[in-house]
Amino acid sequence: MSTTFIRNHQFNVIKKQSEFLLKTLRTVADRKVVETVRYRAGANIVEAFSSLTEDQKQMLGEIASMEKAEDFQRYLNTMEPYMEPFPTITPKQIQKLFPKNKKLKMPDLSSIDFRYMTYLGWIDIASNKLFIVYPYEGRFIGIEGRLTPIHKKGYCLFCNRHQELALFSVKTKPAGASIDNLSAISHYVCLDSQGCNQSITDTASLEKFILSASK
Repeated sequence: MSTTFIRNHQFNVIKKQSEFLLKTLRTVADRKVVETVRYRAGANIVEAFSSLTEDQKQMLGEIASMEKAEDFQRYLNTMEPYMEPFPTITPKQIQKLFPKNKKLKMPDLSSIDFRYMTYLGWIDIASNKLFIVYPYEGRFIGIEGRLTPIHKKGYCLFCNRHQELALFSVKTKPAGASIDNLSAISHYVCLDSQGCNQSITDTASLEKFILSASK
């Protein structure tokens, strides 16, 4: 079972369920409650995948037998070799996604552990712009937009964690509209893309935004 099958957001589900179950084991004395949480933790992890082999289900299901912190850490460590990294991308490919930005400032790709990436996001401080690259159906989609900090906490559209937010506004061109009739799609997102990637557990909202913003 050497094939990679765990994407970053799915690993985050595994991690969060492990943390919740460990906390329950430490704080709840009622064994019926503990067993219920054990069952739900395993079910929530399996539900994060559209399809699994029996071997994969068995490996993921081992969470139900964990008791100590070191057991959960060992469990997470065994998952890492099966993580499916963000597809390989080059600076040239990124530049092609943003052809109007001739002096595009890119992140240092060599410093990124792509196993823990659902999307590639970075901020150009000089222009107050957020750039996002996302792999979708065998291709990369790139969107850029104005990032306006709101100086308060709220829930990020992408990862749903309570964090410092900014309003991300992307200009779009409706079908049949002229270049003078651009509209914008906006939503609140994390200021910290790395932290967002470490917390995202579902790609539905992210994909919906990216597909809408890239029209």
